[in-house]
Amino acid sequence: MFRGLAMALNETNETLDWETFEQRLKKLRVDYGPSEMLFRGQSNSEWQLTTTLERNWAGRVRFVDYTRLICANIGPAVKTFADVEVPEYSPSTDVMFDRELLSLSKYPPDPLYRYMVHLRHFGFPSPLLDWSRSPFVAAFFAFKDDLPNGAEKRSIYVYSKMRGALGERTIHQIGPYVQTHERHFRQQCDYTLCGRRDETYGWCFESHQGVVDDLRPGQDYLGKFDLLSSEREKVLRLLNDYNLNAFSLFGSQESLLETMWFREYVLKKDTWRG
Repeated sequence: MFRGLAMALNETNETLDWETFEQRLKKLRVDYGPSEMLFRGQSNSEWQLTTTLERNWAGRVRFVDYTRLICANIGPAVKTFADVEVPEYSPSTDVMFDRELLSLSKYPPDPLYRYMVHLRHFGFPSPLLDWSRSPFVAAFFAFKDDLPNGAEKRSIYVYSKMRGALGERTIHQIGPYVQTHERHFRQQCDYTLCGRRDETYGWCFESHQGVVDDLRPGQDYLGKFDLLSSEREKVLRLLNDYNLNAFSLFGSQESLLETMWFREYVLKKDTWRG
């Protein structure tokens, strides 16, 4: 449903200021109504859609291998020090993934999903790509970092469910309803994973960017807004007025101090110049 919008954005390569972005966002919601849309902010428009697992694990990753890694291998340590419920893992799990998992929508089962979301929020490489149901939360993550290399453009991606046939590389939206770390709720999170069933290897994780680069008829769309990096301070100031900042989205002591620095120095820096 978003394919037309995506093609228009990709063909024009238009870079927006914040006010124009808000106008486009309002029009998008009017045109497509109450359709579920997810948003993801990236602080450099040249970065592709990659999961942290893709960035840290070279080569093909099977569902079964990753599940064994997080449950059987690191699970005891996580359970001991993080006091997190870790799903049990047994050799029969291998059989389930290789023979019984006939649909991408069946992975991950609820207990595993809760655990995977927790790991994702605390930095363990994950096949989950995180999104927010709020475009303004996504905007915060797009503009949060002041990149030393000076990226000229930031990006906010817009996603709606994609559908694909068994055996095709497909993006699956897992859903927001999971009991996990509070950051999930603070950031209005949802998650996607991309996978494909291989006749030889079984279910394997695939690249989200590969789907974006090879959109097929009948699939819903993932589009992209590019925004000027020069808008950073203005955008963060506006979001702070709505209490969208590092502390409200992370809730940690580190994020509190980051927010205090932003409010007391960045927003008031003219008063410190004497």
